[in-house]
Amino acid sequence: MAADTAEGFARSFALGWLAQDTATLGQLFAEDADFLSLTGDWAEGRAAIERTLKAEFKGAFARARLVTGRAKLRMLGPGAAVVHQRFVLSGVLNADGSDGGRIATVLMAVVTRLGPGWVAVSAQFTAES
Repeated sequence: MAADTAEGFARSFALGWLAQDTATLGQLFAEDADFLSLTGDWAEGRAAIERTLKAEFKGAFARARLVTGRAKLRMLGPGAAVVHQRFVLSGVLNADGSDGGRIATVLMAVVTRLGPGWVAVSAQFTAES
């Protein structure tokens, strides 16, 4: 299901992430959306985005949790916006199974109104330096 508002996109993403619900996360993206994941995978299209997230949830992010930080919204017009959302990611697993510690991350998404909701046409979820 698409986010109700442009402002609500990041919250919807966080809820889907915490539930590790790739189908719900997929619905936050346009059918032909692009997504650059935390592991550096560039997924093209909703199905590829869901596959990428599913693989990440089985690996490094199997126990991951997000804590919401600062957010910023820039409206580009009545039906388009850029969303920035900081998160702190914890519970990341290193390849050897040890705790990867906390990671500062940023979700940046270009969202558009599609029917009654808002979906990302392009998004990056990356580590912040």
